[in-house]
Amino acid sequence: MSGHRSDSCTQLVSFSGIDGAGKSTQIDALCSSLREDGVTVRVIRFWDDIASLTRFRETAGHTLFKGDKGIGTPSAPINRKDKNVRSWPMSAVRLFIYSLDAISTRRAVKNALRSGDDLVIFDRYMYDELANLTLSNPISRFYVRLIMRLVPRPHISFFLDANPEKARARKPEYPLAFLHTNRRSYMTLINLIGGITVVDPMPLRDVTRAVIGHTRNELLFRAPGRENGSEGPSKGNAVPSAKGV
Repeated sequence: MSGHRSDSCTQLVSFSGIDGAGKSTQIDALCSSLREDGVTVRVIRFWDDIASLTRFRETAGHTLFKGDKGIGTPSAPINRKDKNVRSWPMSAVRLFIYSLDAISTRRAVKNALRSGDDLVIFDRYMYDELANLTLSNPISRFYVRLIMRLVPRPHISFFLDANPEKARARKPEYPLAFLHTNRRSYMTLINLIGGITVVDPMPLRDVTRAVIGHTRNELLFRAPGRENGSEGPSKGNAVPSAKGV
């Protein structure tokens, strides 16, 4: 998909990964880099802008399962109980809610492509919800394939791989055992659906170089002030550690 441009000229990039993988940091770095070149960038945050029934989901995790609310920090760790609850009743509820989220995602993508922005970045995507399912279950795998027929693919989908111990040290919200399970589930999902660019665990600066380099190598943007939609920033070189799977 090198040099890809959609008919609307708006291109889409998504970031996924376990909690604490550094998604927000890399999104901020990519935004800053492209905006310096005059590229218009907008960020859509999955939980704030797309997810359905968010109040119910927060309340369920706190009231039913006695989990903590908020965002964990190294100085104030918390113990959330929501996506890490894997009981059969919760799995059934999860399938219903994720179906609503898939419809909402499809709508959000449609609106993003009409926005007129050069790039729209999704801070998490449907992949992050599908990775919460028990993908060893044939029903869950069938459900994933069904959802992926409904949800459009971004032009680039990044999965920021991370060491679970280091990720939890940065963002202590879920048990370490769940982070290991969640990471394995992401890898299973990536092999199941394909088309996701995996960025290996590396020092922060190297991850940033990989993300920015791969984005510039794969996408072309309109240059401000040029006529006829001629191309903007020249393409960079993708860092080898960013690889498609």
